[in-house]
Amino acid sequence: MTYQPIEPTGAAYSQAYIVSSPKRFLFISGQVPEDERGYVPDTFLDQCRLTWQNIEARLSKAGMTLKNIVKINVFLASRQYREENFEVRTEVLGDHQPAMTIVIAGIYDDQWLLEIEVIAAD
Repeated sequence: MTYQPIEPTGAAYSQAYIVSSPKRFLFISGQVPEDERGYVPDTFLDQCRLTWQNIEARLSKAGMTLKNIVKINVFLASRQYREENFEVRTEVLGDHQPAMTIVIAGIYDDQWLLEIEVIAAD
């Protein structure tokens, strides 16, 4: 299988992403900034990093890594978190730039400042 970003923006995402002949797709439900004990960090940066850790855990259980992500949907509680979201996403994904959508939305739990869902393929 091959991946091909279409029009990478340089801002940690691409306008489109081609996946040729995948064996499997993995659809990860919205992951939130809460650990298995119910702990939610206070700061956006810590919440964002924990959310990505939760995504990595789901990917790992399917035998995949962050490089398998082809689409990201990010839901932010406020526009004020745009820059910090970019910072952590770049920290986590490096030069990997899957397709992405960011939506400013009311999040299910008032403690959560974001939720992220992904689609992965291998």
